[in-house]
Amino acid sequence: MKSFRSIRALLFALVILTIATASQAQVAVSITIAPPVLPVYQQPVCPSAGYIWTPGYWAYGADGYYWVPGTWVEAPAVGVLWTPGYWAWSNGGYVWNAGYWGPQVGFYGGIPYGYGYTGIGYQGVLEQRAVLLQPICKQRQHDEYYQCL
Repeated sequence: MKSFRSIRALLFALVILTIATASQAQVAVSITIAPPVLPVYQQPVCPSAGYIWTPGYWAYGADGYYWVPGTWVEAPAVGVLWTPGYWAWSNGGYVWNAGYWGPQVGFYGGIPYGYGYTGIGYQGVLEQRAVLLQPICKQRQHDEYYQCL
């Protein structure tokens, strides 16, 4: 009887492990039609210090591509930067590579999103000020500085 319970417990653990592993699987989207050209849009005013611009991008749904506008967001931790997602051609289709937070701006397909994201790295203001009386948001100055200080 003990061996039956042990086997049952082992099977239960395997089922839970299988479910947990399956829930972490990523869904890959591959489309044979290229995303549209990036639209020209006005960057909204930065809400306050500590925010960084995350550019808009083309997402894909049941009705095709749709625009997800850029937004100012607070970094989830001090010292991290946003690497935007991008569409890349791979194995006969366009595949979405999701954006992510990290200690530096990584590769994002060479897409010139603007507002500091020139296609290579990030050309925005990255330093932090120790004391701020009010947030200073440098925007739309030669597409170079796009972080609130």
